[in-house]
Amino acid sequence: MPLSPKLSEAEVRERLARVPGWSLAAGKLRRAIAFQDFVEAFGFMARVALLAERMNHHPDWSNSWNKVVIDLVSHDVKGLSARDFDLAAAIDRIRP
Repeated sequence: MPLSPKLSEAEVRERLARVPGWSLAAGKLRRAIAFQDFVEAFGFMARVALLAERMNHHPDWSNSWNKVVIDLVSHDVKGLSARDFDLAAAIDRIRP
């Protein structure tokens, strides 16, 4: 049984309005963030990694020098769940 059920399209649209800066891309919740340099970007990723581990929900992401791209999706429901939006909001709270 999934930890959180798949959201309907209407639920996704409603929750998307609560996480400014995030968008939908290929069925995933996505945010790209630019930092001053690689060290700042990597430090942010380390903080997100600890947060994601505590929440037991891990992002798909990439880093290229000062840019971090985060994709959130609940693989167990093959779509977006409340867990994705909860993690997005938590990430926004730690963004410097």
